[in-house]
Amino acid sequence: MGGEGVTSLRLALGNAALLTLMLGHFTNDMLGGVLTLLLPTMKERFDLSNAAVGLVPLAYTGMASLTQPLFGFVSDRYGRRWFASAALLWAAAFVALYGFAPSYPALLAFAALAGVASGAYHPLGASNASIVAEDRYRNVAMSLYTVGGTSGYALGPLVAVGLLALFGARGTALLLVPAAAVAALLLSQMRVVEKVRRARQASAGTAAAGERPAWGPLGRVMAVAMLRSWVFLSVIQFIPIWYDDLGFGRGFYGPLVTTIILSGAVGTLIGGALADRLGQRRIVVVSLALAIPALLLFAGLPGRYALLTGALFGLACDASLSVTLVMAQRLVPGRVGVTSGVILGLGFITGGIGVPITGRLADAVGIQAALMSLGVLAAIGSLVALTIPREAELGGRAAPVPGGAVPATAARR
Repeated sequence: MGGEGVTSLRLALGNAALLTLMLGHFTNDMLGGVLTLLLPTMKERFDLSNAAVGLVPLAYTGMASLTQPLFGFVSDRYGRRWFASAALLWAAAFVALYGFAPSYPALLAFAALAGVASGAYHPLGASNASIVAEDRYRNVAMSLYTVGGTSGYALGPLVAVGLLALFGARGTALLLVPAAAVAALLLSQMRVVEKVRRARQASAGTAAAGERPAWGPLGRVMAVAMLRSWVFLSVIQFIPIWYDDLGFGRGFYGPLVTTIILSGAVGTLIGGALADRLGQRRIVVVSLALAIPALLLFAGLPGRYALLTGALFGLACDASLSVTLVMAQRLVPGRVGVTSGVILGLGFITGGIGVPITGRLADAVGIQAALMSLGVLAAIGSLVALTIPREAELGGRAAPVPGGAVPATAARR
């Protein structure tokens, strides 16, 4: 990553407030990752088509997406330190009910209600993570925060494998225990986050006061985030069903899903560090372009090589994940919560809508061909990213703090 990247990473890791938010993000997304490995069980239990299976993650991501802008507004205006803990407990309650779903509509309802909790946590966490990080390492700080969630999402399938093996589908009830513990810890530590938040807002100047939102570039950043989400989530959601059809057990495709998601976390961290040195647009364009051959190798060569090709795909596809979030936050100064909610929400909803579309295509031509076709979306995303202005072309935009600009001083404890 280079000397500057290592220095940025070291500074970010010394930020206790940021690490606290990472832990909450990890737990929130771990709960979300459980759903993927439950889909084959639910498909068999309720005799579902691939398209119907795709509607379950859509229920989750759809509600998470639609509510994020609202919760982003609430975070900007009425942030309370208990919000994050309440969101975790709400999510755990309905994820715990997955294994007890008496019908397909009930499963859809539980997934949707769990999605509301995800919609609450993401903009709150992202806005606070941006606020407590210094401008000079903002990209790597947001990549760390994002990696917290990605790592939790990667662990979710492995947790589900263990629960299914030991307790059956109703083992999801045990997820209440770690969620409650983290919620309690987060409640006590969020006092530090709120203290830093208030101090930074109080000391913020008026550098961003005269800046107007750059709606055109923001729209292109959103388009890139939406296309990437469609590609990544479609691959993740259909791996268990595809490999189950191929005769592989949970002991193979569970770790495969985790490998891809964890590789995405590594890619996110590397992409954030490189963006601070090489520029945000370059990282977005190159990472999506590299995701295309990696995806074709993964989909075209199922079996023992999947762990390697899947890791390459995850590394490339998610390298721009946190970079696009920081880009969006800078383009709309003073509205970091709403902006985070919008871009994360649109990414979620596009991925959620894209999964059943990919599922319908899979019903027609097969899962393998459907996954390979996703390379077209990655190519479009890379081309759209080329039209996003570089940071220098946008001028020196202030870092985003609700109510003012972020000062350059450290907010570390």
